[in-house]
Amino acid sequence: MEIGTGGTAVVEGLESSMSAFRRLVQEDTALASSACVGAGVDVLQRRYELRLTRLEVVKRLEAQLAAVKARDVADALDIQHALLAPDAPVHEHTYAEMSAVEEIAGILTISSPAASALADQSRRVCSLPPVIEALAAGAVSWQHARIVADETEGLDATGAAGLVAHFFDPSAPNPARGAAPGDLVPSRFRAKVRSWRERHHPDTIEKRHAKGAADRRMEYTPDRDGMAWLSLYLPGNTASAIWNRTTASARGLQGPDEPRTLTQLRPDVAASLLLGAGALAGGGNTTGAGAASGNPAGEAAGNTAELGKVPAPRADVLVTVPVFSLLGLTDEPAVLDGFGPIPASMARRLVTDGAESFYRVLVDPRDGAPLQIGRTRYRLTETIKKWIRMRDAKCTFPGCTNHTPDNDTDHLTAWQHGGTTDVANLAQLCPKHHRLKHNSRWIPDTATRNEPPGWTSPTGRHYKPEHPDPQPPHWPQWLMPGQRSLLEEALLDLLSA
Repeated sequence: MEIGTGGTAVVEGLESSMSAFRRLVQEDTALASSACVGAGVDVLQRRYELRLTRLEVVKRLEAQLAAVKARDVADALDIQHALLAPDAPVHEHTYAEMSAVEEIAGILTISSPAASALADQSRRVCSLPPVIEALAAGAVSWQHARIVADETEGLDATGAAGLVAHFFDPSAPNPARGAAPGDLVPSRFRAKVRSWRERHHPDTIEKRHAKGAADRRMEYTPDRDGMAWLSLYLPGNTASAIWNRTTASARGLQGPDEPRTLTQLRPDVAASLLLGAGALAGGGNTTGAGAASGNPAGEAAGNTAELGKVPAPRADVLVTVPVFSLLGLTDEPAVLDGFGPIPASMARRLVTDGAESFYRVLVDPRDGAPLQIGRTRYRLTETIKKWIRMRDAKCTFPGCTNHTPDNDTDHLTAWQHGGTTDVANLAQLCPKHHRLKHNSRWIPDTATRNEPPGWTSPTGRHYKPEHPDPQPPHWPQWLMPGQRSLLEEALLDLLSA
């Protein structure tokens, strides 16, 4: 990175944003004092709109200042190294950087580890020109920029440049579709970036998953007020199934006489399942009550062994599988609903050992579009619901992260107003945003077979749909170009049979 680059452009951007902020403050002051208020002006409505517009300007200012901070942190570290002699030993560079990080920590009143993390993130963000430029323009927040820094860690220069181009360069060969990075809430942006990274990482997801599975563990952390945290690090399909089953069981317990919320019911159900299963399998305390009742040690050990077996997920789940991955011709990742990319081998196991309510989604080898939903029962309404789940992946309301098991399938144009029960007039909405749609002036766009709807707010702001961004699957490397059309026809004939 060149030291001190882009200073003039940054200052101009900050001055422009501050000028816009001052104009908005002046207009609001005039409205508050009733000075020069024209006839027919709804003062309260205009002051409300001014607050929203000011928030937009403040958001841009925060991003621009974050760009200044990132550049200054990265520049300060580079200058500190430049102050040393060209042939200075390694330990002098190490202590020079440590000293600079500690000084940055003191100036910003943050801890030393936080300053070190900021230094690493600032360097990475500044090493990706499209990202720091978007931040300096106020197009993305520091959280968005930090996500790119996190997800490009471990990638080589070519891989990092490819990821950045996909999301920040509209002229890239295959740019991301749907909402721009800065229009996505950070958690949704991270999900899209991580999905792309998993598909294009130089190491296969099979290899990385094998290492992750070997690292699976349970962690216990005491907390204040007599509470504690218990967390599991598990393969994605198992964790997703546990979450879905716990949620379904918690919802089944809700009713007019149940005072607990869904959030409270989930841990209660999980604790009941864990402790109940342990008592059933092990007969309680295997060294105490079990021994007293005459249980032989071998029986207790056998029960413990059974307890250690992880069953196939028995929860309603969609898995989007490239056709060639399902056939074992490629190892391209599949996508687990509500989780993200999973290894092809895991998807094939789910097909073999899947639950009664398991739905397999096959995608076209030509463009990544859905081909069919496998199902164990024939009901049109259920099929449509599964298609909407597959298309939307979550609640379609702007910024919402509620995943499919919790959501309703809603008519965008109400049935009584002429709306049809068709995928183009249906979308997922979580219960909260379902109620909001029917009790406010938020208006959804028309959806399509493969794209969820966008939304328009009561003040006229439009939010683009958070497109799932499917990408064409990989073809087997051994396949000759002339054989593709023949294989396409054979696959489509097979799927339509």
